[in-house]
Formats: sequence, structure tokens, C-alpha cells
Amino acid sequence: MNSLARDIGLPLAAIAAALLLFGIFVSFAGVDPVEVWVLLFKGAFGDWFSWQNTLQRAAPLMLTALCVAIPARAGLIIIGGEGALVLGGLGAAALPYLLPLPGHGWGTLLACAAGALVGAAWIMLAGALRQYRGINETISSLLLAYVAIGVFKHLVEGPLRDPASLNKPSTLPLPEGALLTGLWGSDVHAGLLIGVGVCLAFWVWLRSTASGFSVRVVGGNPRTAQLVGLPASRLILLACGLGGACAGLAGAVEVAAVHTNANASLIAGYGYAGILVAFMARHNPLAIIPVAIVFGGFAAAGSLLQRRVGLPDASVLVLQGIAFVLILASEALRGTQGKVVLARLFARPFEDLAPQPAQAARALHGGQA
Repeated sequence: MNSLARDIGLPLAAIAAALLLFGIFVSFAGVDPVEVWVLLFKGAFGDWFSWQNTLQRAAPLMLTALCVAIPARAGLIIIGGEGALVLGGLGAAALPYLLPLPGHGWGTLLACAAGALVGAAWIMLAGALRQYRGINETISSLLLAYVAIGVFKHLVEGPLRDPASLNKPSTLPLPEGALLTGLWGSDVHAGLLIGVGVCLAFWVWLRSTASGFSVRVVGGNPRTAQLVGLPASRLILLACGLGGACAGLAGAVEVAAVHTNANASLIAGYGYAGILVAFMARHNPLAIIPVAIVFGGFAAAGSLLQRRVGLPDASVLVLQGIAFVLILASEALRGTQGKVVLARLFARPFEDLAPQPAQAARALHGGQA
């Protein structure tokens, strides 16, 4: 199995196995698995309405997946994209409190830039804790996500709350001219183009620039990076900052295109789902685009499952969880170690049928040892 076939085949096999296990799971609820699989496809890609829902969800997933993928290229596992997303959305929504926001494209640009800067600073904090205090970045970024959500709720429900938001606390809405509108008269907003463009930009950056290559060297072999004199700490902070900026931009796009302000609906789990997308794409910015669309489709199909077969809308989270576990397990089957595992797995049932050395020796000597 060559490298390309392995990189494509194992994730596809993991998704197929996840769908199979999900079908077994829903069968215990008395639901026909085949019907569930058909509804998943119809809810994600069955018609133009389904495609719009799918692409709407795919846009933030692309950006939050980059929050995991870019630091991973520098050797860090960052899983706190949810915190950077909500603070990025808050930063975009809070900008009009600090300065008058133009009601046109420049206003949109400033709001997105504010969200990206806040997200970058938040994830860089996790990188700095790792580099200068030796704190595991996976744990710190996850815990910082909970801190970010707490800060978000405090500000939205307190100092930044719009007095007109009675039942659902929120900030003041962005100017209408600064909002992102739908593309070609559809419900798919311009955030999709932003997500695709950012993924393509980072794919080119990692492959074709000196700084991108340096980040890959630091992540692939830190000792070699030190020997050749690369500034490892600065490159790690750069990777964390760029990843955090992507997640913060996702929050700003959600505010400017979907919610118009910062409210509790911004905490939708896109940051956590981005972890799955990044691992599924093996931290490749180009592969993140189709993977985000697939998992955006799974999320879009949740409401159809609820309407047609009575499964909870959140049941698709079970599917995502199964897929994540299987994708991690598939990594163990890569390379020579995976071949050894498979060889032992399939050889074991036949070990009892094969004659043992001692038995073979007795047979050759007429039953004598």
C-alpha cells in the first residue's frame, strides 16, 4: 500500500466503519440503519437546500480545523479552538463599542481583523505556556477554552449587553452594511469563500515559503531545528498565533454572517468539531476543505433525523465521536507497525490449526519425543 493510498484509504475506511457502528447504535433504538444512512445523505447533499445548510456549517469548520492543523505542523496539539472562536466573535461584536464601525466593506474587514487578533492572542497564550513554562499545550488550550467561554458569558450578559435583548442576552448588532451577505442570492454566506481561501493560502505557505518550511522542520524534528539555528520558540508562537487567528476569524464570520451580534448561539461546538476535521485531514490545509464539507453535512442532517425517525438532533455527535476514535485508531495501522498488527491479527485464528514444533518432531519419530 503506497503512501497516497494509505493516507486516503484509512480515513475513508474509518468513516465507513463509523457509519456502520452508528447504524448498529441506532438499531438499538428500533430505527432502521439503512433508513438512517439514506437520511444522512439526503440531509447533507440531497438537494440545494441541504447543500446550503452543509456549506454554512463547513465554513467555520475549515477555520477551526486550521487552528489545530497549523500548530500541529509545529509539533503542538492545540484543542482550544472553541475558546478562540467565541472570543473572536466577541471581539468583532465589541469593536463598535470602541470606535464607530463603517457601514460597508471596511467595517466588515475591521470586525474580522479584530476577531482574528483576539483569537491569535488567546492561542498564543497556550503556546507561550508550553515554551516558557513547560505546561502541556493540549491541557492548557482545553482549559483556556472553558475560561474563554466564561469570559464571553460574563461580558455578553453584563457590561456589553444590549438593553433591548431581553430573553436572549446579546451585544449590540453590527451595522447592517458591515454584515456578510449570502452568495448569489443563497443562504451560503461569504464565509465559505473566506474559509476556502484561507485553507489554500496556508497550504501554499507551508509548501512554498521559507517560514512555512521552518515550521514543518520544527514540528518534524526539533533537534534538527536547533542544530541548524532555527528560532523554535518564535516559530511555535507564530504557528499558534496563525491557528488562533483562523479560529477567531471563524467567530467573527459567524457574527457578521449568521448572528449579527455576539450571543450564546455562538457557542455551537465548531471549535471541538474542528479537531476531528483536522485529524481526519491529517493536518493538511488542502484536505481540510472536503473533510469540513463532509462533516458539515453530517451536522446539517441531524434535524432531518429528528423529524423523520425521532432521533435527537444531537445524535450526529455520536457519529462524530465514533469517527474520531476510529480515525485515531487508524493512525496505529500506518507503516510497518500496522502491517505487523494486521499480520498477527489475521494469523492468530489459524495458530491452533498449525502443528507445533514439538508435535511435528514426535510425528517424524513415530510418536517418540
